[in-house]
Amino acid sequence: MDSKEFKVVFNEVAKSNDFKKAFGGWYKESAECIAVLELQKSNFGIYYLLNIKIFINGVFGRFYTPSKDLVKSSMGHINEQINAKDFLDFDEPIDDNPRIAHLHDSFRDRILPFTDITLSKAGIRKLADDGILFLPPAIKEELEKLIP
Repeated sequence: MDSKEFKVVFNEVAKSNDFKKAFGGWYKESAECIAVLELQKSNFGIYYLLNIKIFINGVFGRFYTPSKDLVKSSMGHINEQINAKDFLDFDEPIDDNPRIAHLHDSFRDRILPFTDITLSKAGIRKLADDGILFLPPAIKEELEKLIP
């Protein structure tokens, strides 16, 4: 499998996990937040990084809808990056079946739990309070205004 074929498989897995494809990325939204997945091609090899960006509705008085600018934005209010050699690295050949299995595992074990909880403001606050994710001070202050 080459990287182009992988993107087709990634799309299928993302869609099967309720992400919608748009503007070169994938997103899932709730009334409170939007989670964006973006495969970023490395300039240093044949591998990808998976960027997860969370946008919180109401922060700084802004409300978000899926758009090209949102998907292509370099940063969200919350950012996570996955660098998984077991399925994102094409510099080292990996058989297709293990690569696909690792992709499914990553969605089940890491991507979905993270995005599902960060689709709510209360979930984001809990992750921040538990020290699992870092909220920049300005975002934390805005979030506190939205959920006192």
